[in-house]
Amino acid sequence: MHALARRLPPPQEVQFHGSFAYRYVEKSLHQALVQKLARYVSGLQAAHLLLEHGYVQEQAALQRMLDEIQEDITFLAFASISDDITPLHTQYLEAFYQEEFDAPTAIASTQKRAMVSRQKIRAYNARAEGQPIDPSRAVEASRTVSKAYSGYVHVASPHIMDMYCGDPPRFHLRGMRGTPRQNEHRKDLWNYFYRGILGFAFAVKAFGDDELFSQIGDFAAKFAEQAGENYGLPPKPPGA
Repeated sequence: MHALARRLPPPQEVQFHGSFAYRYVEKSLHQALVQKLARYVSGLQAAHLLLEHGYVQEQAALQRMLDEIQEDITFLAFASISDDITPLHTQYLEAFYQEEFDAPTAIASTQKRAMVSRQKIRAYNARAEGQPIDPSRAVEASRTVSKAYSGYVHVASPHIMDMYCGDPPRFHLRGMRGTPRQNEHRKDLWNYFYRGILGFAFAVKAFGDDELFSQIGDFAAKFAEQAGENYGLPPKPPGA
């Protein structure tokens, strides 16, 4: 991630409500990619920390965020790889770089962030990836996974009741370390590490680094093999 960041104009100090903040002044697609990668890696570290202490509900909520970050990385990377920056990408980047507040205080701010529809992002990714199944089914699969993890974010009753177990059964308020739930979520988190590796592969391809793309692809295959997964070669982006 740092190697990719060094290939770009670095963030600059800009005036910000009487002080300063670091911002990418060029607001480019590749700078957005680097920022998304940074947050994905940080999110993985946080999810792993929560898992090790048994806070699997909170881990799963973070994974819901990682789902969207991974979708965004694919959305941005494939646009660069295919030289296909659509009006949807322009709209996305405008919203992404928009400041949260346009006044010194949050209450005085009139800012409204025009977020791009998640469904449209998934539809673009399904088409760009050349899914072997109907793109509409790929979109529906992504939506289904998202809804499953949304229960952890929005604290739905069925998800809360995963905390209720033991002998005698009770709500586990200090994590679920040592329970079967921890092992279930440990297996689940592996998939997010694997998908993160693929996200980096797509990102370096978007930077035009075919050699590093090939190296990361090989690493992804070995990573899966060591875990007993047989995915074969990772999916290839356009032009790979």
